[in-house]
Amino acid sequence: MSTHTTINPTTGEAIETYTLHADEEAAAMAQTAHTAFGEWRRTDVGERAAIVKRIGEVLVEHVDDLSALMTTEMGKTRRHAKQEVTSCAAICDYTADNAAELLADEERTFHRGRAVVTKQPTGVILGIQPWNFPVYQVIRYSVSQLAAGNTVLLKHAANVWGTALELQRLYREAGVPDDAFQVLLTSDEQTSALIGHDAIRGVTLTGSVRAGKAVAAEAGRHLKKSVMELGSNDAYLILSDADLDLAVKTCTMGRLYNNGETCVAAKRFVVTDAVFDDFAVALAEQFRNQQLGDPMDRDTQLGPIAREDLRDTLHEQVAASVTAGATAVVGGVVPEGPGFFYPATVLEDVSPGMPAYDEELFGPVASLIRVTDDTEAMRVANDSRFGLGGGIFSADVERATELAREEFDTGMVNINCFNMAIPNMPFGGVKDSGYGREHGGHGILEFVNTKSVMIAE
Repeated sequence: MSTHTTINPTTGEAIETYTLHADEEAAAMAQTAHTAFGEWRRTDVGERAAIVKRIGEVLVEHVDDLSALMTTEMGKTRRHAKQEVTSCAAICDYTADNAAELLADEERTFHRGRAVVTKQPTGVILGIQPWNFPVYQVIRYSVSQLAAGNTVLLKHAANVWGTALELQRLYREAGVPDDAFQVLLTSDEQTSALIGHDAIRGVTLTGSVRAGKAVAAEAGRHLKKSVMELGSNDAYLILSDADLDLAVKTCTMGRLYNNGETCVAAKRFVVTDAVFDDFAVALAEQFRNQQLGDPMDRDTQLGPIAREDLRDTLHEQVAASVTAGATAVVGGVVPEGPGFFYPATVLEDVSPGMPAYDEELFGPVASLIRVTDDTEAMRVANDSRFGLGGGIFSADVERATELAREEFDTGMVNINCFNMAIPNMPFGGVKDSGYGREHGGHGILEFVNTKSVMIAE
């Protein structure tokens, strides 16, 4: 019988030990989710939407306990944990308020009569989700699928299984049928094998490129639809006419929010030569003043990295970049003491061939890249295998908008701001950052069968 023990990243101490589901238990859960689908799909969309809205209300009612659990399991600050719950409630509201319209039949005509285009749920959707936003990553896909009439299995990251099970309890409190949302306590290997189960109709994953390629390949082998929201190395362009005070403030937040453990975080700062020195000095000062400490403390600005292996990998990437010629002007040293902490770090002299340029650094590390002008800034921004998000800081909003529309090879672009997930805006990327969209009405349609019904008259 296999077990997994979760670890508090602030103290390094054990939290809880869980027993993994056996293969036959996981298969049985997939089958019961399929059985539940038969009834849930026939539940009126208005009733499904009301339950989704209630999920958001229940989350807010339990915000204190839920945020404390997230902080204990993965180290985000309590302030950011509470913001995550609030954001999730807004996603529930948007989904509930728009589900009926998004799923409504469309009346059309054809040469022999009339037709109906109808959007029908497809079955059990397996979600494989990461630890960095333990509640949001679940909400983002599950409430849209439940609203669409699908049922859901969740394979959450093992270090946040306590949060996963608490969400299962809260979903049931909100009125979701027991078997319509279930949490799998399984290994990666077990989860991969489950993709081929006849009851599973689609797979959505948020995670690394490596994990995404493996899961997408397995889903493709069984001809299962998949959505992949993967990593990135988002570039933020500081053009020659940028408001530097705004850029520094926004980029600091964009890089350090959630301890820097965000796929769509600002990571590479591509700065034109005309403003590089002023921007670099000001950003370094902001990073130097970040308060590292216990995420339960309201004064803490930066908590620990979620796991020891993740902290060690991050430091290896920083060290390899410095060896290759980068300069750590702030941070870059693992602090002594318990927990998996890493300081806010600024790297200058970053160039191609370094991890800080080529790879995703999942933690509080800013990579500064000096370019000659705005044209080179755009070229460097696109010089990446990733394409999730990005940003442009410029006083010429019209020109920046045109660059975002026509030149920036990403799924999302921020102009003079930083945003993560907005309920009414599509979220997703291109290239190695994945495919498919969530939010903004798009996620609810990813796993429906758009069916044409032609009626001769």
